[in-house]
Amino acid sequence: MKKNILFVMPSLSAGGGEKSLVNLLSQIDYDSYNVDLFLFHKAGLFINSIPKEVNILELPANYRKFKQEVHESIRLFLKAGQFNLACFRLMFTLINRVIKNSTKAEQTAWKYVSPSFDNLEKEYDVAVGYLEKSSIYFVVDKVNSKKKIGWIHTNYSNSGMDYHYDNPFFKQLDYIVTVSEECANSLRETFMHLKDNVRVIYNIVSPRIIKSLSNIEINYDIINRKNHINIITIARLSHEKGIDIAIDACKLLIEKGHKVNWCVLGEGNEREQLEGLIERSGLTNNFKLLGTKENPYPYIRNADIYIQPSRYEGKSIAIDEAKILHMPIIVTNFKTAKDQINNGENGLIVDLNPQAIVAGVEKLSQDISFKEKIINNLSKEKLGTEEEINKLYEIL
Repeated sequence: MKKNILFVMPSLSAGGGEKSLVNLLSQIDYDSYNVDLFLFHKAGLFINSIPKEVNILELPANYRKFKQEVHESIRLFLKAGQFNLACFRLMFTLINRVIKNSTKAEQTAWKYVSPSFDNLEKEYDVAVGYLEKSSIYFVVDKVNSKKKIGWIHTNYSNSGMDYHYDNPFFKQLDYIVTVSEECANSLRETFMHLKDNVRVIYNIVSPRIIKSLSNIEINYDIINRKNHINIITIARLSHEKGIDIAIDACKLLIEKGHKVNWCVLGEGNEREQLEGLIERSGLTNNFKLLGTKENPYPYIRNADIYIQPSRYEGKSIAIDEAKILHMPIIVTNFKTAKDQINNGENGLIVDLNPQAIVAGVEKLSQDISFKEKIINNLSKEKLGTEEEINKLYEIL
């Protein structure tokens, strides 16, 4: 008898959590499991990568109204006599305008968006909120399931999330899954009464697929400019990813006489701010925001150095992918950096400032024997994590 599993996710936009879900779904044994997927927004870069066996659920009518622009949403609710939902839609908008911290805003706003969702009729054996905040709240409040799992893709201590808001939801979960030992320690320290429920399942990556996709042709002139240090970063354009620090590092490299071509793959709410910083720094020809790419691997393979300048991370899928492609890597010293990089052996861990990043770039660019040692060590690592799916089966 097949088990029925539900995964809940806001969307399949370009992010580490979203890519992690697609990779996980590609590994599931569909002879043993029926899988439904509930998305708050049926869109995103990875929507076409979902396996055909996965059933994507339809959105409820009231939530479709709720998603409309605020004036249209309120008009539709008032026309239907749904005055409470009209008020909730207004409150949802006000909260997102007043609370500048997007994490706290999403938490606070849940009680207003929640009434627009119906409880799902189907009963599941397991329901998984695959991203922190709303996905988990939905599983707790709206799903009838024998077992409930929340998946945290970041270091909770640095996430800005409100413990007091999450605690009542987390207490109703059978398991809290996270992506690294450092992230697990953070959860156990924060939710000591739930520490026995915390499990680690690493993000699933497939070297075979990544290496194959990396050979697809692109316009190599974008990423591989002759006589330049060609750098690649994959990250959301948001504060925690440190792209502003990368821009400052690029400026310092140019001032020191280096020719630099630094490309960033990703989108986010800081694009306009970062574009302004690039222009003010005189780096329009050296630092490029290329947007999201469904296949980032040719860009990684054709660069010289991969840099992750983050202020904090959970466990970066992009770093694992760069390792699979044997790319010399520089990461900043966020808490979970040592989960993926052994400093001086398979990459460099540097302090979180532009000067330290510059020193790392110069080390990898000028010390050829050191760079070759890094590449050689990466070539010997076992980097596939497909077997992590077995840890999920154990708790299912």
